[in-house]
Amino acid sequence: MIPLSVLDLSPVPEGSDVSRSLANTLDLARHAERLGYRRFWLAEHHNMPGIASAATAVVIGHVAAGTSTIRVGAGGIMLPNHAPLMVAEAFGTLAALHPGRIDLGLGRAPGTDQITAHALRRNLSGGADTFPNDVVELLHYFKPEEPGQRVRAVPGAGLEVPVWILGSSLYGAQLAAMLGLPYAFASHFAPAQMDEALDVYRSRFEPSEYLDRPYVMLGLNVSAAETDEEAQFHFTSLQQAFVNLRTGRPGKLPPPRAGFAKEIEPAAKAMLDHALSCAVVGSPDTVRRELDAFLARTEADELMVTAQIHDHAARVRSYEILSEVAKQPVEAGA
Repeated sequence: MIPLSVLDLSPVPEGSDVSRSLANTLDLARHAERLGYRRFWLAEHHNMPGIASAATAVVIGHVAAGTSTIRVGAGGIMLPNHAPLMVAEAFGTLAALHPGRIDLGLGRAPGTDQITAHALRRNLSGGADTFPNDVVELLHYFKPEEPGQRVRAVPGAGLEVPVWILGSSLYGAQLAAMLGLPYAFASHFAPAQMDEALDVYRSRFEPSEYLDRPYVMLGLNVSAAETDEEAQFHFTSLQQAFVNLRTGRPGKLPPPRAGFAKEIEPAAKAMLDHALSCAVVGSPDTVRRELDAFLARTEADELMVTAQIHDHAARVRSYEILSEVAKQPVEAGA
């Protein structure tokens, strides 16, 4: 059984609010822990009404305090928005509170639009261009304190919080390979360069003190239900949200809409077919077949599953079905 993990954007559905979304996030994490998922990650996004995890470290602390064994982390922290020392202190604090359970994934995008990025950072000098140096600086803060070291992370020094590089292009693959770090690719919304990025990362990987061989985690959208029709119905919430985002109208997560795929314009349909091509949608049998095909194609070491489903109970059920399917032995000749 390949390790499965959860990427939760703490979605805010239409008709609901942030408080309910954060409560649902903790409830989902508890279910994921019970079902045997390895990690529960949250992502940093800003100025998006449909995502409640902007203060990512705060939500990670909330989830970690409400669970006991599942690893909890960031998928990811957008490093250009923060000083490396601040990130080291925040995640050092989380690691001190929850030893052995905290992960830190790092991205180089702002996780928002340029106006909001300016509001976050006040000036945009450096940013993504300084990302490699910022990663190295951050890694240093987690190492044991050295004699004469004048700047240290307290908490953070010596805690060795596992750091991942996130990416949706070849840039992150090259950096993760060079630094010998695990790599998570955002195939759940930007699959275009997935195959090439996997090849770059695996072929150029340099063993390090962190990792002796390449380790890849891939993002995958999953909408599982009792029937293909029900799963497709729930999947229309993500499809609508994507169209809204790409046309400059970000909002709360829309309720599912029957017949949505037949209503949208050809250009929007083509965009969805491309952006959401790494998606498994259907009944348990369909999910098993498509999951096996995805793993055979990518040989991923781990999957980070996300489910933007409007109804919380249906979202929990989707993760239950995936867990059940993943534990079933593969039939001979399948």
